[in-house]
Amino acid sequence: MNSREISREIAYAAITGALYATLTMALPLISYGPIQFRVAEALCVLPFFMPGTALGLFVGCAIANLLSAAGVVDVVFGSLATLAAALLTAKIGKSYKDGRESEMSLTRCIKACAMPVILNGPIIGAVLAYTYTPDAFWQGFVFFMGEVALGEAAVMMTFGLGFMRLIQRLGIIKKFS
Repeated sequence: MNSREISREIAYAAITGALYATLTMALPLISYGPIQFRVAEALCVLPFFMPGTALGLFVGCAIANLLSAAGVVDVVFGSLATLAAALLTAKIGKSYKDGRESEMSLTRCIKACAMPVILNGPIIGAVLAYTYTPDAFWQGFVFFMGEVALGEAAVMMTFGLGFMRLIQRLGIIKKFS
């Protein structure tokens, strides 16, 4: 990678992080708490096409989580959950990006969209149970994990999946590569 490509990757990551933090903080009633419908999570599909955006999502999530009632625990573990999901999404997209597959299948898109659901459900569920129901952690964990996973699935399988398909149809990422 030359310095121009590195600069471009850093810029894309910064833009992604800024968008994530802005969208999350602009919609606080649906972005924080036990019932979450973080529209910004749709951006978690970007590492499928541009792996460098995973770091931007991590930083954007950390910034957004500074407003979370769950405090520093959410800043640390919520951001790490987003980073792990983004890295797994990038791995799923690797064969598509490398040209080993000529077409992006619906199954591959659904797998990519499932990564934030699979990771955020239990991790954020644990963060919320630890914060809100420390005396009944396991009951709270099951409850919060379900709520977070359902909200995440709703966002990812509507906005995230739609965003992925739009990116593919319009060839948006290829224009920036």
